[in-house]
Amino acid sequence: MKRRLPALLAAGVPLAAAGVIYAPVSASAGPVPTAPLAAASPASFACTSFRLSAPDGTTVESVTAAAVPTGTFQVPGAPPLGGYPVPDVPAHCEVTVTLTHPGANDHAKVQIWLPQSGWNGRFQADGGAAYAAGNIGSVAAAVKQGYAAATTDAGVDTGGLDSSWALNSQGRINTALLQDFASRSAHEMAIVGKQVVDDAYGHAASYSYFNGCSTGGRQGYMEAQQYPTDFNGINADAPAINWNQFEVATLWPQVVMNQEHTYPTTCEFNAFNQAALKACDKLDGVVDGLISDPNRCDFDPRRLIGTTVVCDGKQYTITAADADVVRKIWDGPRDTNGKRLWYGLPIGADFSYLAAGKTDANGVTTGLPFIVPAQWVANFVEKQPSFNTANLSYAQFDEIFQKARAEYDSVIGTRDADLSAFRNAGGKLITWQGDADQLIPTAGTVDYRKRVDALMGGTKKVDDFYRVFLAPGVAHCGLNGGNVDDLAALTAWVEQGQAPNVLHATLPTASGGTVARDVCRYPMVSRYTGHGDPSAASSFRCVKAQRD
Repeated sequence: MKRRLPALLAAGVPLAAAGVIYAPVSASAGPVPTAPLAAASPASFACTSFRLSAPDGTTVESVTAAAVPTGTFQVPGAPPLGGYPVPDVPAHCEVTVTLTHPGANDHAKVQIWLPQSGWNGRFQADGGAAYAAGNIGSVAAAVKQGYAAATTDAGVDTGGLDSSWALNSQGRINTALLQDFASRSAHEMAIVGKQVVDDAYGHAASYSYFNGCSTGGRQGYMEAQQYPTDFNGINADAPAINWNQFEVATLWPQVVMNQEHTYPTTCEFNAFNQAALKACDKLDGVVDGLISDPNRCDFDPRRLIGTTVVCDGKQYTITAADADVVRKIWDGPRDTNGKRLWYGLPIGADFSYLAAGKTDANGVTTGLPFIVPAQWVANFVEKQPSFNTANLSYAQFDEIFQKARAEYDSVIGTRDADLSAFRNAGGKLITWQGDADQLIPTAGTVDYRKRVDALMGGTKKVDDFYRVFLAPGVAHCGLNGGNVDDLAALTAWVEQGQAPNVLHATLPTASGGTVARDVCRYPMVSRYTGHGDPSAASSFRCVKAQRD
């Protein structure tokens, strides 16, 4: 049963007797532990009481703990973050700590799962996706690997696709919840999670890691930027950094289609990607179903004008307007003077998320914006939940882009290129992202890395603590089958000093198959050696990319 501390205190119940040990003392993150890995966890520990100090500026509202036997964990909710089973989760203790910031009326839950046996001596914090700050399914997976693991809901949506919490009852931004979601809840999770681990096992975790993709990737970068001693290693994939730029920029395909009065079908969009693949696949030295360096792919969509494509028994002829829409989507958003605002959809990435349309009973097609950027603009930027982002003009888009940056960059932008404190603390940061990411432009991640290089002494020096890897043909967070050994590479780097030159991966090809490939670290790209099996990683080497 959940115990709320105020009620217990009012009733005069001793907290230790209630299964809760509570100390209302603020605590800072403190130094990151660097002791050797623990040989093993204790034979057992009491899953009943935990000694906690409240993080600065918070109050602990409640602490509950429950012992859970080995079994299958059904992740609650619906996709993208729930609705699937995690089998064979070992016996563990589930601890839930609810925090609030006095006066803010927020209630952020931190969940920490502790293996009853076989703990590997490490702590892992898991990030979220879209508008969810955490992912309990990732925690279950981490516990299977021997980690003590934690996540937080930041007091907001746990499903990922609901940002109705953005506005309070007066129609104003709920600044406390936004701050929780943007930065402070991940930091407080690190503080609380490590305290619980220390109390349960009798000693601190030897190493602490953050693991996340998309919003989780952004949280990882925010930790490195603002709380550089929270984690020894951060695995931050397909990161939602440059938040205001990319969120608004991913509405650009809708703006283009609306302004050009042209909505290509899925079949036509696919034809452009197939033609680009045919033109650029061979640039890495072999035809293998992958564009290894999209930056070199200069396929001109106008080459398809007049081409006939057939899908589901219907015939379509590519028009000049279709080609112009694709060209502008790939090019990315520009202001009304033609100046680039941000980057476009990568060549080869799926159009169906950002360039979707819907056709009514009369055959009229209109735009269908992707829910995440649509909600960001409606709820946060315009503060009008009913605001329609399907009908924006170029001028309106430009105005919204600038408004979002002005109001929210300092809160959630996650653009600060100064990682010197994280570097000085000995932290290591790994990012991989698919070159065919259909939700967050890959070029934005490269842009951030370039700015870090420029600020912190160049590529070679930055590679000492921060490395980026771009995976050919892979969609957002590997959703089309990409599989990368990122966390294993990170732990080897942190604990053994083995900096990864490549990430070992299985990549999906356009034909529906997979190939083994070593994903090269930026700014290198993969190139065929000229001999050997194209599906084997040993047949490729990493060479310097030709980039802008």
